[in-house]
Amino acid sequence: MANGRGRQEPTFETRADAGRLDLSLSPEDRAGGGMARRGGSRGGKSKPSRRGRSGSRRRSLLGRLFYGLAVLGLWAVIAVAGIIAYHAAQLPPIDQLAVPKRPPNIAILAADGSLIGNRGETGGQTVSIKELPPYLPKAFVAIEDRRFYDHFGIDPLGITRAALRNVTNRGVSQGGSTLTQQLAKNLFLTQERTISRKIQEAILALWLERTYSKDEILELYLNRVYFGAGAYGIEAAAHRYYGKPAKAITLPEAAVLAGLVQAPSRLAPNRNPRAAQERAELVLAAMQELGFVTPSAMKNALAQPAQVRRGGSGSANYAADYVMDVLEDFVGTIDSDIVVSTTLDTAMQAAAEQAVSEELAAKGARYKVSQGALVAMQPDGALKALVGGRDYEASQFNRATAARRQPGSAFKPFVYLTAIERGLTPDTVRDDAPFNYRGWSPENFSRDYRGPVTLREALALSLNTVAARLGVEVGPKAVVQTAQRLGITSPLQANPSIALGTSEVTPLELVAAFAAFANGGTGVIPFVIQQVKTADGKVLYRRPRGGGLGRVIDPAAVAMMNDMLHQTFVVGTARKGEIPGWESAGKTGTSQEHRDAWFVGYTGALVAGVWLGNDSGEPTKRLSGGNLPVELWSTFMKAALKNKQPVPLPGAPRGEYETPVASGPQPGSATERGDRGPIARADRNFLERLFGLY
Repeated sequence: MANGRGRQEPTFETRADAGRLDLSLSPEDRAGGGMARRGGSRGGKSKPSRRGRSGSRRRSLLGRLFYGLAVLGLWAVIAVAGIIAYHAAQLPPIDQLAVPKRPPNIAILAADGSLIGNRGETGGQTVSIKELPPYLPKAFVAIEDRRFYDHFGIDPLGITRAALRNVTNRGVSQGGSTLTQQLAKNLFLTQERTISRKIQEAILALWLERTYSKDEILELYLNRVYFGAGAYGIEAAAHRYYGKPAKAITLPEAAVLAGLVQAPSRLAPNRNPRAAQERAELVLAAMQELGFVTPSAMKNALAQPAQVRRGGSGSANYAADYVMDVLEDFVGTIDSDIVVSTTLDTAMQAAAEQAVSEELAAKGARYKVSQGALVAMQPDGALKALVGGRDYEASQFNRATAARRQPGSAFKPFVYLTAIERGLTPDTVRDDAPFNYRGWSPENFSRDYRGPVTLREALALSLNTVAARLGVEVGPKAVVQTAQRLGITSPLQANPSIALGTSEVTPLELVAAFAAFANGGTGVIPFVIQQVKTADGKVLYRRPRGGGLGRVIDPAAVAMMNDMLHQTFVVGTARKGEIPGWESAGKTGTSQEHRDAWFVGYTGALVAGVWLGNDSGEPTKRLSGGNLPVELWSTFMKAALKNKQPVPLPGAPRGEYETPVASGPQPGSATERGDRGPIARADRNFLERLFGLY
């Protein structure tokens, strides 16, 4: 078809043919010579320049490149979205997400309200960010996430900065993950290092930022982050490393704690103080750079580095463990933070710990003894101090409450009490002479004999032959019943050797049984918990007044027993343990081959018992109840009773004895056990007196 100028417009087919023709040109033609060889230009137009054709091709290549990149980017976005969608699908639905409830903490307080320890999975209570000194949370922001208040949960700049520092190998003082991401990981995810976990962490961080304010996120973080040594949260860490609440942490201490979370095991100040301090200095520098501290404050912090608490053996943890052992009996399942108020005395606990650790350090090697335990309680059974071993960090086994060992002669008071309740008195005479009962021939510790002696003298000097005679005379079964009546709960073997303490008991129950002598004859059940309440003040348990086992010893028998046991300090095996100004009584004990050494003694205000030995049961080197245990007991009691008004022992003065009345369980009382209990000599019939039954 011709147009106005006489040109022939190409039809669709012609253009198509031309296209096919162009595609069939040789490489040389396509390189620039094809048009000239076909006869020049059409319609009189001039030939295009080589430069124009080259520019056109470059634009075409750039266009294709941009197009390809755009397509590639689109597919990348789709792929990333798919990956995110896939990993998001592995999480609970967003509308169902909730911050997991923090495991409950159990704060255990002494009688004066001071903290003994925290128990539970976290090791510390939850604290509000408002309770903390301002520099404490800022220290974490400075070193872990300086753009915390500016980003939306993920910090691209922080990630880029961390990547560049890794590439240049200059070290990393700030990680790429934000505090929000770290919190997301701690709350919802495992600690594995995978791309999948990082993607889920980012998704959850965005959710946290949308749901909570910045301060709420920071508070959650401070209460959940791990500080090593079983401490989760800033409160637990403050007590673990510095022995104080988080609100009392100083700036140098805050810098150490903030730097610690990067690598708790490597930077723990109690294990690697130099590395911890170097990291703390980085924290302080970052805080000054961000304007969180003044130059003068930083200078002072650097001049006075934080000092980790250097406690003793950590014996208060034995007491805290015992509280946890009995707590379930009072409150059942725990689903929120609680506060347990106890009867423990911090000064007595410290004195007990010091006595055990120092005596063993000074003389343990001489006697080849490695372990010890000490229990102290008021005569009513309220525990005041409990040490379950030489070093809690080295061994958490509580020897005061769980180790059953032979008490030796420390068991003899139950034999003598049984005899007293059958009509004997401290002035009754028995022979200290060789003794044989059905092939059993016990000997005295000294291997000599004194002949006729009073019961008072025999008990004070711990003569085995007299105790054995009395045990057979009253009967092993009666001795077992007496011990159980006073509070011994471990299994006891009713055989003749029970008189010499061959059945095993724990220090706690033996001390509790002696408490009946100190309080005038009332049996006690050891107790340590006074009150349990929730963190917001709701009382879950309060110990009622009274309690215990009721009267288990007649007052007349108590007077005679205290007279005899007091002689242990006057002429007997505990002469080195006398406490000036106090009337005291007690009994030493040594098991076979010197494996265990005991002393249980008391005043009118305090009852305490000491056990020393080796966990393996290996014999010691001539350790006996009359040497190191008495010394340790005396050291503790002098410190525990310092500045206290002396209290006399219950009972009548010597020589004014009345006939004791049997003190078995009363029908319907809390101590009724269904057994016959002790009987007085006057109640025994002729055959019983003749054959020495009971």
